[in-house]
This record gives sequence, C-alpha cells and structure tokens, in this order.
Amino acid sequence: MTAVNQPVVPGDPVGAPACVRHPDRVTGLRCTRCERPACPECLREASVGYQCVDCVSEGRRTVRPARTFVGAELSSRLIVTPVLIALNVLLFAVTAVQAGSVMGNQNSPFFAEFFLWPAGVYYGEWWRLFTSGFLHFGPAHLALNMIALYVLGRDLEPVFGKVRFLAVYLVSLLGGGVAVYLFGAVNTPVAGASGAVYGLMGAMLVAVLRLKLNPGSALGVIGLNLVLSFTLPGISLLGHLGGLVVGAAVTAGLVYAPPARRNAWQAGAVAAAFALLVVMAFVRTGQLG
Repeated sequence: MTAVNQPVVPGDPVGAPACVRHPDRVTGLRCTRCERPACPECLREASVGYQCVDCVSEGRRTVRPARTFVGAELSSRLIVTPVLIALNVLLFAVTAVQAGSVMGNQNSPFFAEFFLWPAGVYYGEWWRLFTSGFLHFGPAHLALNMIALYVLGRDLEPVFGKVRFLAVYLVSLLGGGVAVYLFGAVNTPVAGASGAVYGLMGAMLVAVLRLKLNPGSALGVIGLNLVLSFTLPGISLLGHLGGLVVGAAVTAGLVYAPPARRNAWQAGAVAAAFALLVVMAFVRTGQLG
C-alpha cells in the first residue's frame, strides 16, 4: 500500500514510496525516528534501527555536551597551555635579544621594566606583581617552568576548561607576586612563572581530593618541590608558597561550587580571590608608607 502524500516513482509495479531526499529512488526503508521513507544512502545506524541524516543532525544539536565535575565541556584539546608557553618563550627571546645574551637576558631594558621589584611596586609600579610571572632568569629557569606548566596543563586544562584553567593560573601568578611583596625583601628581584605553576600544583591536589582519589602522587610532587624551594639558593620560596595557597583556594571554590548556580559561584570565587590580593597589597603599601 502506498503511503499517503508520498511520491511514487512512475512505473513502479508495487507502488513503494520514494526517498524524501532523493525522489527518484524507490525505497522500502524508513527512519525509525520520523518514519519518513529514506534510501540506504540517507540512513545512519542508531542505537535502535536506522535514522535519516536529518534526524541525526537534529539530534546532535539537541544533545547536551558532556561536562566534567567542574562544569567545563569535556575536551582533550589544549589551547591555553601552549599559548602560555609560547608567550613565555617569546618574552624570553625578546629579553635575550635586547641583552645580547641568552644567559644574561635579565640585563635587558624590557626585563628591568617588568620584573618584580617590591620597592618599585611600593612607588606605584603595580604591573610588576603580574608581569614578572612571564619573565625568567636564563634558559634553564625558563625550561623547568615550561616543562612543569605543560605537564600540569596537560592534565588540568581538559578538565577545568580554558576559562577556569586560565583563571587559576593568572590568580595564582598574582598570588605569588603579592606574597613576595608582602613578606619579601624590598630590593630582591624576582621573576618567573613558578608562582602560577605552584598554583596549578595546588589545583591538582584539590581536584584529586574532590574526586576522592589517592592524593599520594600530588602530595609527593608538591613536597619534593617545596623541599627544593627551601634548600636551593636563588629560589623565591615566598612566590612558590603564595601561588600554591592561592591556587588551592581558588580551585576549592571551583570544584565545590553548588551545581545549581555553579558558574556564578565560580566567578565569585575567582573575583573574591583577586580582590583580596589587591586589598592586601594596598594595605602593605600603607604600612610601608
């Protein structure tokens, strides 16, 4: 029996309907979702039977993307991590070219303008609290931080998503700078992404605890790096601790946010951490004054 309002190919002996997308093709097949006639070329295998390409496209538009426990869309593609690494390498190259030396890149005018100098911050050069996190003393310093950033970013960015991962990184970076300004010597030059990297270590620990996994590996990595920070000369322990504490605190605000208003809570946690760091820096300036 021919379906109502379905085109029929002239001369077809059985009166079978034609494919809705290809009227010149007679077919006895139908989409299990919309029940319209469809030829084999227009059908795709589904969990139950076969669906036409139109229903498959509509289903893809309406299916909600998978999300992680933090609320980010699940993705294995790294974007923020390689961009941050490229930016750090680029700025190192700029300082090396200006200084005419790879090993003595800190002698460049660009480095002098943007490294963390607490006395300069006191006299109004606030950008140093942030920009110093993108400068490094020599290639070894750069390489160690970028390797750590890649290893941590490879695991955290797909779970946190681009925006949340970048927020943890930048606020941790600022936290390390503020810690140096609050408690460090006023004339000690400081630079490097270590504060942000330690913030990612803190983020990893909090995420592991939130998922109720074994925190042994995360604790071991943090413990080893803290021992090196205490024992090796020329390392900013305050910057490392500041980044670690701030990164862990901000991440706690992200992973423990109530699902009902997750985005608002997470944005508030990041904003509150940033505001607190700014206030602490202002208070310190007033005390020094």
